[in-house]
Parts: sequence; C-alpha cells; structure tokens
Amino acid sequence: MNIAAFDIGGTALKMGVISEQGELREKGKLSVPDCDGDKILQGMLDWVSAHPDCEGIAISAPGYVNPTTGYIEMGGAIRQFDHFALKAWLEERTGLPVTVENDANCVALAERWQGKVAGIENFLVLTIGTGIGGAIFCNNQLVHGARFRAGEFGYMQTARPGTRDVRRYSMNENCTLRVLRHRYAEHIGSALEAVSGEDVFDRYDDGDPVCQRLVTEFFNDLGTGLYNLVNVFDPQVIFIGGGIVERPGFLSLLRHHLAWFGIAEYIDIVSHGNDAGLYGAVYHFNQQNRTV
Repeated sequence: MNIAAFDIGGTALKMGVISEQGELREKGKLSVPDCDGDKILQGMLDWVSAHPDCEGIAISAPGYVNPTTGYIEMGGAIRQFDHFALKAWLEERTGLPVTVENDANCVALAERWQGKVAGIENFLVLTIGTGIGGAIFCNNQLVHGARFRAGEFGYMQTARPGTRDVRRYSMNENCTLRVLRHRYAEHIGSALEAVSGEDVFDRYDDGDPVCQRLVTEFFNDLGTGLYNLVNVFDPQVIFIGGGIVERPGFLSLLRHHLAWFGIAEYIDIVSHGNDAGLYGAVYHFNQQNRTV
C-alpha cells in the first residue's frame, strides 16, 4: 500500500509517497507564503490526484491536534486551521482514509519506528521551525495530554517575564530561525525576506560580530529550555528536529554551546532530517488503521 504523506509547515508543505513499510518513493515541496491554509489544502488535493495509487492520506500538522478525530483546535502557524476538522474535510473530498497527528509527535513516532530509539522508553523531541514544537515519549508511550497540548515546549519561558506580554519571553519568541533572521535583518536595515537562517549562520562561522552575538544568544535561550526539559523529564535523549539540523556541523555547534549547561550528552538530532514528519505521519496512519 502507498500512502500520500504531508507535513504542514508555516512556510512550506512537504509531500511524499511512502509505503506502509516506510519506503519513501517520491517527495515534493510546495512553498506556502503567508501561512496560506487554502494553498495547503489545494496542494494536498493536487498531490493526491497526481498519485492515484495512494490508498490513504497521512498528515503531520502543527498545533493542537486530536489524533483520533483529526480535529485541529488550534492550527499553530496556520491560523486558518483553527477549529478545523481536517480529517473529515479531506475524506469527504478524496474518499480515502485520513489520519492527522501533531507535527512534533510525528517526529517522535518516526524516531520510534525507524530511528535511533530501539529499546529507549523515555525520550523527547524538540523541533525548531517557524515555532518551537515538542513531543514527549514517556514510559514507552507518546504523551498527548488532557487537551492534546503536551509537548508545546515553545511556550516555556527563556527568561523571567518583565513588563511586556509574557509570551515575548518564550522559546517561540527567542529560539526560532524566523526570530534570528528578524533580529539580524533589523540590525542591518534589511527586509526579513532578504535574510535566510543560512546567511546568519554562515556569517557566524565567518566571525561576523553581530551574528556571533545573535547566534550565541539563540543557543543560550535554546539551552535554557533544554536544561529545564532534562531536569523535568529525565529523558535518556532529546532529539532535535527541523530544517536546521540538516546544516553540516549543527550538532557539534549545539553541543558546544550546551556544554555550559552540562547537558550536551543528552542531545542528538533526528534520524530522518526534514523528512521525519512524513515518516511519523505514515506510522500514525499505520497504527490507526492497523496495516502493519
């Protein structure tokens, strides 16, 4: 059986065709400007139409997701998906079975299915993207929480709140590539679109003093959150996911900055890089439909 897999992000929709055994047979990517939910939905319908051999649809989505009903209470970066029954919407239009799970949870499921955690019963995932996501695998089970909000690590505080909105002191506001890009673009008087995360890290490597400061602060705030997670959950490992992990040398650089916190040995990166959400979505589909 082939399954159409989707990983919804704030800037792109990743698409794939994956067998129920976990073989990635084809993948694509659709740019999503302005977190456009309508473009995401049309992109999924187009991909399914172009792959009539697919017998199901598996989705990794941001926000608060009920993994049984496929209802999204809050859509994360895609606010058009707030209070949206995505599973029902797609099933009505495609006639195929559909499953939906939170994106960071999908990364954890991918790691459990085809990753590095064979025999590991307690691990965490922290994803760095448009926002900070997270997943908790505790006592050999994925933890969803009472309202499907467990693992929303992005809302943890990186500093003691001052007089601004309390959310301004969270990991979401201090540890994402978008924030890093915004701070550098603001410093040089450039548009956000003209600065990529790759630019900032390349200039950090070249010794640019502004980028050295910004990236160091980025890692310090990230380290604060990771330090708290280590001490709250006592995991065997924390896997870092998101597009940033595909940068050569990222893991070594992260561990270098985390040495100050004494937690460098807890950190690893996900096995499937930026495709982890696709694999995890298919594993969730398999579990819901008991195909393997």
